[in-house]
Amino acid sequence: MPYSVAQQFTAAITDITPLGNGLINDTFLVTCPASTFVLQRINKQVFPAPEQIMSNLHQLNQHIQQKPSAAVKLQIPDVLKTTAGQDFFRDEHSDVWRALSFITDSESINTLDNLEIAAQVGFALGHFHCLVSDLNPECLHDTLPSFHIAPDYLHQYQQALTQTTVFPENTYCAEFIAQYQHITADLETAKQQGLLKLRITHGDPKLDNFLFDKHSGNIISLIDLDTVKPALVHYDIGDCLRSCCHNAAGEFDMAVCEVILKNYLHEVRAFFTDHDYAYLYPAIRLIPFELGLRFYTDYLQGNRYFKVTDDQKNLHRAIAQFNLCASVMQQETVIKQLISRLA
Repeated sequence: MPYSVAQQFTAAITDITPLGNGLINDTFLVTCPASTFVLQRINKQVFPAPEQIMSNLHQLNQHIQQKPSAAVKLQIPDVLKTTAGQDFFRDEHSDVWRALSFITDSESINTLDNLEIAAQVGFALGHFHCLVSDLNPECLHDTLPSFHIAPDYLHQYQQALTQTTVFPENTYCAEFIAQYQHITADLETAKQQGLLKLRITHGDPKLDNFLFDKHSGNIISLIDLDTVKPALVHYDIGDCLRSCCHNAAGEFDMAVCEVILKNYLHEVRAFFTDHDYAYLYPAIRLIPFELGLRFYTDYLQGNRYFKVTDDQKNLHRAIAQFNLCASVMQQETVIKQLISRLA
C-alpha cells in the first residue's frame, strides 16, 4: 500500500521504510534518486476531518513563507503536491495520505539531560508562537475541539464516577481531584472574560517533536503539526514544562523550568500581555492536573483511550501527574517570583 500511494506523489521511488515511533499516524520515509520525503497516513480515528489538518498546514506554511527569511529560525516541513496537484491523496479506504519534505541531518531526542537542551526547547516554542502571533486564529480549523478544555474533562470524570466504584487502595486520585478541582476552570474562565485570547498553538510540544541539528545541536524544526489549532498559548507552554520538568524523582524541576521560561519569554515578549504573564503559573499548575484527571477517568472507564500494558497503568500514570501537580503547588512562590523576574 505505501508504495502505490507514494507513486501518487512521485514516479521515481528507490526505497520506502517505516519512520519514527509515533503512535498516531503511519509514517514512512520515501527515498527517490535525487531526494527523500515523508509519507504519512493520517489517523482518521483521531482526526475525523483530515482535510482540515491539511488546510491548517497550508495556511501555516503560507504565513511563515511570507516572512523575511532572516526572521525565521525554524524549518517547517513543506506540504508536497501529488502528481495531480493536490495537497493530499485519498485512497480507496477513504484514508488521507500526505507527503512532507524531509529535514535532513536532524534528529529527535527523548531525554532532556542538560540545560542547553532546555534552553533550545524554550527558544523554539517561543519562536514558533512568535512566528504565528500575527496569524488570525479564525483562519485555522479547530481540529480537536475538546482538547485541553479542563472543565469538560472534569465533567467526564464526574460522569465516570457515578458508573464505577473507587476502591480504598486507590482513593488518592479521587481525593486529590476533590480537593483541587476548582483549578480546572482557571484558563477557560480567563478566556471567556477576555483576559486571555486565542492564538495559534502547536498542541503537542513534547521533547521528541523538536528536531535537533546533528552537527550544531540546535533545534532547527518543530514537527508533528497535526494539532496546530486556535487555542491558548498557555496550554502549549504549560504542557512543555510539564513534560520537560518532570524529573526522575517525580518532582517539578525548577532549574529546567527557569531555563525554558527564560528563553521562551524572550521570544514572546513582543506580544505577551500582563494577563498572559499573570496566567503562566495557573497554566503550569493546571496541565499536570488535567492529564492526571484524564488518566484517572480512563482508568475508571476500563482504559478505553490511552494504551496500557496492564489494568493499573493509567492509575499509576494519574498518580504520577497528581504528584507532579503537588510539586508545582509546593513551589508556587518560587515559580511566581521567577515569572515576575523574567517578565
